[in-house]
Amino acid sequence: MEIIRFAELRSEPWRNGGGVTRELASHPKAASAQDGAWDWRVSIADVSTAGDFSAFPGMERVLTVIDGELLLLTVDGDEHPLEKYRPFRFSGEAAAHGALPTGDIRDLNVIARTGSFKGFTSIIELSKKRAHPVFEGQLAVLLQGQATVSAGNLSVSVEAAGASEPVTPAEADGDEAAAAPTEPEALNRYDAVVGSDNRTPEILGRGFLAVVSIDRVTA
Repeated sequence: MEIIRFAELRSEPWRNGGGVTRELASHPKAASAQDGAWDWRVSIADVSTAGDFSAFPGMERVLTVIDGELLLLTVDGDEHPLEKYRPFRFSGEAAAHGALPTGDIRDLNVIARTGSFKGFTSIIELSKKRAHPVFEGQLAVLLQGQATVSAGNLSVSVEAAGASEPVTPAEADGDEAAAAPTEPEALNRYDAVVGSDNRTPEILGRGFLAVVSIDRVTA
């Protein structure tokens, strides 16, 4: 189970001085969060000054305000008021300008190469009674509240277990197959959990979670 701790991320100031970016994940991994040498990137940005957004030719963006009240985003001349927790999709090639009528904001950015990957952001409310799974190709970011994450039971296929009927992990051979759920680990605000289909991480708590999905585009 992999947890990306927000407090350990390196902050990179914007070239125009209007904010800073912290990269959560990218593929392939780039030397800099701003060099664009990736096919997709998930990052969190602090925006403190109104100004133009960097252009990302050949990319599509999904931007979500996760702290602060309002980002007034103008895209190719059209004005869009972006309120908290409302994802907004637009072209990375578009001329975009951000204004801050209510003060500084923090946003979650998903940028993906058009025709190769498609990025999605969903905001969900957590429950203490029902765990939220984080699957392969997903990244779950704790936006607000208190939560823990643990790795679920190891999934075992019928073929791998050599049985004609479904089996539980405890019934299958091998130490890995019998692995029990891990002890819960506490998540801090903006920590991210990397999804997996093997011992799928499960998040319990109260608050709000951003679930980012990166899907490969097939012809």
